[in-house]
Amino acid sequence: MTDTIYDLIIIGGGPGGYVAAIRGAQLGMSVAVVEKRDTLGGVCLNEGCIPSKALLDSSEHFATARDKFAGHGILIDPPRLDLARMMARKDDVVKKNTDGIAYLFKKNGITLLQGSGRIGGKEGEIYTVEVLRTGLGAQGSGLRENLKTKRILLATGSSAVELPGLPFDGEKIVSAREALSFDAVPEHLLVVGAGYIGLELGSVWLRLGAKVTVVEMLDKPLATMDGQTADALVRFLKKQGMKFLFGTKVNSAVNEGNGLKVALSGTSGEQELLCDKILVAVGRRPLTDDLGLEKAGIVLDSSGRIGVDENYQTSGEGVYAIGDLISGPMLAHKASEEGVVFVERLHGEGSKVEYEYLPGVCYTWPEAAAVGKTEEQLKSDGADYSVGKFNFLANGRARCMDETDGFVKILAQKETGRVLGIHIVGPRASDLIAEAVTAMTFGATAEDIAMTFHAHPTLAETIKEAALDVNKKALHA
Repeated sequence: MTDTIYDLIIIGGGPGGYVAAIRGAQLGMSVAVVEKRDTLGGVCLNEGCIPSKALLDSSEHFATARDKFAGHGILIDPPRLDLARMMARKDDVVKKNTDGIAYLFKKNGITLLQGSGRIGGKEGEIYTVEVLRTGLGAQGSGLRENLKTKRILLATGSSAVELPGLPFDGEKIVSAREALSFDAVPEHLLVVGAGYIGLELGSVWLRLGAKVTVVEMLDKPLATMDGQTADALVRFLKKQGMKFLFGTKVNSAVNEGNGLKVALSGTSGEQELLCDKILVAVGRRPLTDDLGLEKAGIVLDSSGRIGVDENYQTSGEGVYAIGDLISGPMLAHKASEEGVVFVERLHGEGSKVEYEYLPGVCYTWPEAAAVGKTEEQLKSDGADYSVGKFNFLANGRARCMDETDGFVKILAQKETGRVLGIHIVGPRASDLIAEAVTAMTFGATAEDIAMTFHAHPTLAETIKEAALDVNKKALHA
């Protein structure tokens, strides 16, 4: 037991935990982080956001060279795939990012302990955090340490959900972690779940030559996305060769030769198909196991999440939680903002996360991104709204790029013009959505956006034109 009493101990070094640690140290707090992995960054940096985007970019380059170079007057022999080199580049991107966070920890004087952390007892206002150390060699691994702290932040994230009858085996039935590291392109990849992860990783392997079939129990992908935007994305992905079976579920999967025979049922009746890999991407569950929650009197809600107040304090005084452990979308940028706001509120500042302006992005190609209300939500609310829409087909820069699929859609309050939602499917939607978030955060109207300079020629002009179209003043429609 060390005599040091930390101001804050964070259990979990993902995008919520590590950002909270850095901000806390900047504000003068003594901070320690307990992390199971031998690298920081959590699922996001190690086996999620960063490696998936590295493969998405690499596979986009490969598909562009194969399918589009000739249209630009660039004549090459058909490109050949070196998957091992592509995977090595992905791993290098991950390492550079995780090394960068480790450097920031040293720079800010943050104590890092590799191991599993859990809440221990409490004496007065001081908690004990029990740490089972790992990664310290044969003698150090398994060492138990007790740390003292005034406050604990739980930021352990989430893990992939298994389906009954489709247990992960790490080879044929896999989660996103394994799907980011295949050593060969699958002949036929079956993706269960048409959410962000399924569509993104399905896109990677489709571009690299796999047949990809997406099975989804609902009648559309990306359940929270604006319906018109989701329909357009499906149309573009089908054009690329991705197959969809909506209103369908997987009943069983059995080994057959080197692959799997899968039984399906749904709106099209019973059917079977053969594949060699199944990616199960139906959601994630909070990692609350073995955190010692009972020691602090913390009880999970019906969804397995931890309830918190506006300061992110749980029902256990002095114990806080952020990210995937609490309500809301399981997004890295949500966790990071919560980490910053938690620490700043602890410091006495009036910081706040404005959840109504939380963007979501699907990094397929074209990309899809959104912030604010969908048209379905506005109709359900009985809101009086106007719609402005502009197609990338009429955008000069999109034509130069030969990337004209998609549109920008702006939903605005009819009486005041205040923007209620912006939905984009098209090239670089992930970057364009930043303007939409900024505009909505500052309460902009469609007219405010329409009157703002947008450089020409740029993809961002589509946002200006969609804003003009809210009042039927679009110039290039």
